[in-house]
Amino acid sequence: MVKKLYYWLPPITCMAIIFILSSRQRIAVSEEYVLNFAVFKTLHMIEYAVLYVLLFRAFLAGRKTNKTWALRIAFIVAVLYAVSDEIHQTFVPTRGGMPRDVLIDTAGITLMFFYVKNRFVTIYKYLE
Repeated sequence: MVKKLYYWLPPITCMAIIFILSSRQRIAVSEEYVLNFAVFKTLHMIEYAVLYVLLFRAFLAGRKTNKTWALRIAFIVAVLYAVSDEIHQTFVPTRGGMPRDVLIDTAGITLMFFYVKNRFVTIYKYLE
């Protein structure tokens, strides 16, 4: 049980943080739309890239012999969570769920997918 908690607590915590941040009303870092867009969409990509790595680590712990399965299932779960997050935002005042944001989140997930896939041997020791 402790081992499962060790691997699953980080992605669950990451998902909870994303949920909490998505529950907040819209905020801005600047009066300029372009700067706000760039900052927040970059953060979207980063948070979902981190979620992907944490999910991959948790799924890999359960099936150490099947890296490909862990890569794929973590990708699917992260994308589904991105979709659910956008649906959730449709219920938050001043926020709105946007299909574009799912694509941006998926871009972050995809970049991390290819990074992990191509650098697996190098980063494996950091994932344990």
